[in-house]
Amino acid sequence: MTLRLFDTETRAVRDFEPLVPGHASVYLCGATVQGEPHIGHVRSGVAFDVLRRWLAAKGLDVAFVRNVTDIDDKILRKAGEAGRPWWEWKTTYERAFTRAYDALGVLPPSVEPRATGHITQMVELMRRLIDAGHAYASDGNVYFDVMSFPEYGALSGHKLDDVHQGESAGQGKRDPRDFTLWKAEKAGEPSWPTPWGRGRPGWHLECSAMAEFYLGSAFDIHCGGMDLVFPHHENEIAQARAAGDGFARYWLHNGWVTMGGEKMSKSLGNVLSIPNVLTRVRAQELRYYLGSAHYRSMLEYSDTALAEAAAAYRGLESFVTKTRDRAGDVPVGTWTDAFAEALDDDLGVPKALAEIHGRRSEGNKALDNGDLTEAVRIASQIRAMLSVLGVDPLDAHWQESSGDESGALAALDVLVGAELDRRQSARAEKNWAVADEVRDRLTAAGIEVTDTPNGPEWSLKAGQ
Repeated sequence: MTLRLFDTETRAVRDFEPLVPGHASVYLCGATVQGEPHIGHVRSGVAFDVLRRWLAAKGLDVAFVRNVTDIDDKILRKAGEAGRPWWEWKTTYERAFTRAYDALGVLPPSVEPRATGHITQMVELMRRLIDAGHAYASDGNVYFDVMSFPEYGALSGHKLDDVHQGESAGQGKRDPRDFTLWKAEKAGEPSWPTPWGRGRPGWHLECSAMAEFYLGSAFDIHCGGMDLVFPHHENEIAQARAAGDGFARYWLHNGWVTMGGEKMSKSLGNVLSIPNVLTRVRAQELRYYLGSAHYRSMLEYSDTALAEAAAAYRGLESFVTKTRDRAGDVPVGTWTDAFAEALDDDLGVPKALAEIHGRRSEGNKALDNGDLTEAVRIASQIRAMLSVLGVDPLDAHWQESSGDESGALAALDVLVGAELDRRQSARAEKNWAVADEVRDRLTAAGIEVTDTPNGPEWSLKAGQ
């Protein structure tokens, strides 16, 4: 493998060497299904879908686990405020996240475990930790003893004196730095039985138990947003390794989507929901935008930036579809060496996109020169590269999302053909005013006309 990835734990770019040759195991912290997903929520899904696609493109069999946190303080609070059952609330928004991932062409995970379906695994993990002296039960709660794990803080760089778990001291907690594995039953809340009393799981416990159950005691890559480094991922490591597991060998974290320099969140009131954004741009254009920055960088949202990204994508789409229309077919080819070098360098998507746009420029020159063979070769390369990024314009996913428009296009072809015949007659008669009038009207309707040695050809502008 030539792939190199920035590992948060070692703070270095490392050669990726899978634990099992030919196989890659990846765990992504998925959604806490408390409300409608916004573009900040799904950025990690897009970023690490590219990782998954690149691993698969390099010949690896990828086991990709993306969990759903379906029991959580926020879910319970919001459901209660709305006067709705917690299970209905979480199911409603789990479906909303699924629709968002599907709309953006994010591949379904190999498995999508829900926290509430893995209580048995969590109880087993707590028992191991208590038996090893790393956890303790008190008044129906179970806590992890942070001081019992000397490596605590290695992922985030937090010093023990500065640790604040962001949770209340809790009934029977020995040290405020300890974190909750299991919360004792409260009136009106869902609960499950354990040897230490009924209750519900803490957030951190869920992922460690599910990752181990599906990927084993040691696996390749753990992904998530940079806001999860502490306390969530720090606590995941503590739980798993204190129990004797090797756990994740590489830790990847994506940057936030920001507005005005601040992390996008519901509390800031600057949320852009996926359904709302998709009224302004197509799903493939939104995906292109979310995936265009390096995954570790912040993505500063603005309407202008979104529009520019959509226009850039339409330029690529236009070249590929125009070439297909002229040649009859553009098969998926192979990516260029420069593209592979960019992605192998810690998923360097910006450099990869620069290569793609450079190839498009060359492809348009080939079309202008009538070299259809070269145009097809380049368009095939572009399809291969855009496929890895999840935005191949000729992919069946994007074709299906557009619906069956064959009948409308056939009718349009008759109308446009008549207009082009009129334009050709006007040009033959040197009636340039009428010829220009026809072309301007077609342009205003979103129809692009290209004069070729075989006569004029038309196509819909990308995005129409």
